[in-house]
Amino acid sequence: MPVIDTVALARDLIRRPSVTPADAGALDVLQAALEGLGFTCHRLPFQQPGWDPVDNLYAVIGDRGPGLPVLGYAGHTDVVPVGDAASWTVDPFGGDIIDGQLWGRGAVDMKGSIAAFVAAVSRYLDQGGRPRLAMVITGDEERDAINGTVKMLDWMRARAEPMDHCLVGEPTNPSRLGEMIKIGRRGSVTGFLTVYGAQGHVAYPHLADNPVPRLLRMLSSVVEHELDRGTPYFQPSSLQVTTIDIGNPATNVIPGIARAAFNVRFNDLHSPASIERWIRGAFDAVGGKYDLDYRITGDAFVTEPGPFSTLVAGAVAAECGVTPELSTTGGTSDARFIKDYCPVCEFGLIGQTMHKVDERVGVDVLTALSRIYERVIADYMANPPLDTAAAGA
Repeated sequence: MPVIDTVALARDLIRRPSVTPADAGALDVLQAALEGLGFTCHRLPFQQPGWDPVDNLYAVIGDRGPGLPVLGYAGHTDVVPVGDAASWTVDPFGGDIIDGQLWGRGAVDMKGSIAAFVAAVSRYLDQGGRPRLAMVITGDEERDAINGTVKMLDWMRARAEPMDHCLVGEPTNPSRLGEMIKIGRRGSVTGFLTVYGAQGHVAYPHLADNPVPRLLRMLSSVVEHELDRGTPYFQPSSLQVTTIDIGNPATNVIPGIARAAFNVRFNDLHSPASIERWIRGAFDAVGGKYDLDYRITGDAFVTEPGPFSTLVAGAVAAECGVTPELSTTGGTSDARFIKDYCPVCEFGLIGQTMHKVDERVGVDVLTALSRIYERVIADYMANPPLDTAAAGA
């Protein structure tokens, strides 16, 4: 059984420019490595009208059945665009190693983590271990999340594929490996507000209806409202206006339409439905004609600290010498979908350079993450947590 080098596999993955929805051969590289270790792999391409096709990979190894809990690992091989490639110190898809750092788009988010996990599995197998693992790897995390993890989980439910706990390899650490495990995420909704009036000459406002003051009052009514002061696991909810667009080049014309967009990151005191009711109520109180396009990105969730998070935290502490904080900070991840399948927590690399020009990770950090993952696998197989959930629940 081959022992896989973490850094070599990470470089191979980085060299595939898999900007969503393109795969560019990244899943081929990963599948070849996994099949070499004895995994059974299933490629799961999905597409629906109006969306780009996306390829995904589901891989399993080990015995499955009653009394044999399966550990899952979830990640994504797609990456965000590089932006201005000329601003990078190196080729964004070169996988260069300079001064002990592995450079390239996806090094942190999250091809490095995937490579670390696969290498950990290879070492565990080489030592005679018999893992029970399921890997859920999507190519649709960084953009729409329409044809990726959600549909993979539906496919798994239909086949009764077991996954009793899942570790998501997103970058979770702010500045040092071992600082933070994510046990939940805030919910996220986005609103696109259009307020209607009647265009006219600024000298004759009585003959027009300026929508801008109403738009500002609507936004003020929600921005100035305190949603909550946080919960034991979450920081306070927050509504942030992200753009106001009038689209009016003339200073002597009252516009007929005014638009704005905003995003709400909310904790477990709220739901997407309750947030929508509050927003529409505030806007209705201002009055006038408006449209609100309300889009739900994810609901707030938390996996209560228990045997699984304790196991992961123990592995981190053993390798890093620090006790990680259990947190729900940050943006959304595919854990928001997986939490309906089984208990989930997230642990990965240091997020300081993710999505930035010159994304990079220390080689020593990458290999340390792989050792943590190996310990998680070994501890899970030796003493599976008791907070299991039935697959497909």
